[in-house]
Amino acid sequence: MSANLTYSSAGVSIDTWNSVKGRIGELVSSTYNARVHGKFGQFGGMFDASWLKGMDAPILVSSTDSVGTKVKVAFDSKVYDTVGVDIVNHCVDDILVMGARPLFFLDYIGIGKLVPTVAERIVFGLASACRSNDCVLIGGETAEMPDIYREGEFDLAGTIVGVVEKGKVIDGASIKPGDAVIGLKSVGLHTNGFSLARKIVTEVGKKSYSDMFEGGRTFGQALLEPHRSYIKLLPLMETGKIKGCAHITGGGFVDNVDRILPDDCDAAIDAKSWEPLPIFRYLQAEGGVENAEMYRTFNMGIGMVVVVSGGDADAVLRDGGIAEFEPVSIGEIVSGAGKVRMEF
Repeated sequence: MSANLTYSSAGVSIDTWNSVKGRIGELVSSTYNARVHGKFGQFGGMFDASWLKGMDAPILVSSTDSVGTKVKVAFDSKVYDTVGVDIVNHCVDDILVMGARPLFFLDYIGIGKLVPTVAERIVFGLASACRSNDCVLIGGETAEMPDIYREGEFDLAGTIVGVVEKGKVIDGASIKPGDAVIGLKSVGLHTNGFSLARKIVTEVGKKSYSDMFEGGRTFGQALLEPHRSYIKLLPLMETGKIKGCAHITGGGFVDNVDRILPDDCDAAIDAKSWEPLPIFRYLQAEGGVENAEMYRTFNMGIGMVVVVSGGDADAVLRDGGIAEFEPVSIGEIVSGAGKVRMEF
């Protein structure tokens, strides 16, 4: 006769989750504002939307994404908080390009074995990024799945909901030849290109994430630099100067900037107009990666692209509100067919 089986003996511990729930609840609740209805631990997050009546025509904007294989660098390096920042900022930037401000965020953590300290650090990153973006971490799910993830491994995804006035949606429709293309600096790979980056660092370069890279940082620290939030663009967006905005994620420049171009316009981008970050120079040299592949896989040091009229370009480049992003002129809009022309 077999022993009495339990959920715990199958690899899932409800007691472990209960032991960490209190501290995670404190972190999540630290992001709440007056629009949150209810408390942490309910079956669903509730957000009071009655204040939207004060807007003329509120449009809800949503997006969902994951951190991708960057999580492998995180759990191999035993650094768990930065990926929480990554997923929040990535999603914030995805809706920001349409002029939307974030309202609330929900996370999903799939993990092989729930380790309280790991879960807490992930949620710590999520909560800190939500507070920085004036966004509520309203709910989430942590799923312990030992048959899916090996011990020490996890996946992280998130969904965001934001809002923008219908009359202030930024969609690129007014872009025309003669407009200026301005790039805002990234701080690293953000959350894209890690399958290639990891292969170059560990397989081609034979490096460990604990090996020193440069600037007093290890390879792990350089790769785990958190995704940047460009939320400080909002005041400039509200002036109406920004005609189009593209978040440089998977697909690089070619497959992101083209999403905002009218059918009769091309974006001519001069890759020589800015200096790629050292991590990109290393990856290209060590991996022998061609220019076209680099700029279609990585952000190469530009995390956000905005399009403005030629007459507004100087004012936008000098705008103090976005000075920390080190804006730089990287090209122009020309007649074409809705494509991106990379000039190396």
